[in-house]
Amino acid sequence: MPASLLHSWSLPPVVTLGLVVLAIGYLRGWRSIRGADASLLPPWRAGAFLSGLGFIWIALDSPLDALNDRLLTAHMLQHMLLMMVAPPLILLGAPLIPIVRGLPAVGARKRVGSCLGLPWIQRIGHAFANPVSGAVAMGLAMFVWHTPSLYELALRSDSWHEVEHATFFLASLIFWWPVVLPWPSRGQWPRWAMVPYLLVADLQNTALAAILTFSDRVLYPSYSDAPRLLGLSALQDQVAAGAFMWVAGSVAFIVPAVGVAVQCLSTKPATVLQPRGGYAIRS
Repeated sequence: MPASLLHSWSLPPVVTLGLVVLAIGYLRGWRSIRGADASLLPPWRAGAFLSGLGFIWIALDSPLDALNDRLLTAHMLQHMLLMMVAPPLILLGAPLIPIVRGLPAVGARKRVGSCLGLPWIQRIGHAFANPVSGAVAMGLAMFVWHTPSLYELALRSDSWHEVEHATFFLASLIFWWPVVLPWPSRGQWPRWAMVPYLLVADLQNTALAAILTFSDRVLYPSYSDAPRLLGLSALQDQVAAGAFMWVAGSVAFIVPAVGVAVQCLSTKPATVLQPRGGYAIRS
């Protein structure tokens, strides 16, 4: 592999500045909330949020970005970071309120807070937080962008490539929202429903990965014309990318599903107390 590719770390100003501003704003708000009630946002939440931003930076600014038009496997790793790693970590940081509280001007905080309280904004937020929206968004993002015509378009055009990445990331935020339930949001479905929700997503991921793994032809012609790296032919690279997507995606979906299942099974049922007056009280 050429040394130039291994050292092709970049610092695109817009992405880097945006991530730095988000990190600073979040930490300002996190410290403010911790000053009022330290139990609301423990340090691990800040660590999760900053780690999520870090994985976005690695996906977009590391040699992965330079390799994605030469190795489908590298491109797939980039997509996994943007869809399976960064979004749940960011949501685990409960980012909404800290970012609003971290705005530098009091007037800006009040205006943003007022906008978030508008009924139509809340209706939109409620719709996007519905698991149906998450399942549809993830499925469409995965299958539509992996059709050969659109995938090739993203490889040829930097602008469309950025749109592809933004679509993957935003769709994944919507998908992971009902699973993570970032504070102070509440689930619209019973908690146990997240198990089949995640398993259905795993089936979608498996189906797409199987298409890549078992296809007897190269689905994306650009990789056939690209200089070969790691001694892999274009078809072998495609098989490796599909296998990686299969394994990494299954881990990303099944591990949380098992965690939710254990959480539901270990939750103690409410105890019914019957006082003298005959009214049932649930503790």
